[in-house]
Amino acid sequence: MRKKRAIALRYRSTDSAPRIIAKGADRIADLIAEIAREHGIHIENDPLLVQTLMGFEVGDYIPEEVYEVVAQILAFVYKLRLGDREYGDAKNKG
Repeated sequence: MRKKRAIALRYRSTDSAPRIIAKGADRIADLIAEIAREHGIHIENDPLLVQTLMGFEVGDYIPEEVYEVVAQILAFVYKLRLGDREYGDAKNKG
């Protein structure tokens, strides 16, 4: 049976790249996902990315070899958030 694993990333405009802010397996992975859901944070299922990032420590910036993949995920999340805001604006005008 495969272990459940999770990585949490955070990107701030003042950072040079996204950082790993949490990582873990099994129960810790469940807690990371639970906290993300409670805060409305997007959860991306990408086992290869998780496998790559598990080799780094909490607080590390993500490595350059995953910049493109993470950038695509962040762009998707930003688009989702923008869509939510646009929906909210349209709802409030109507």
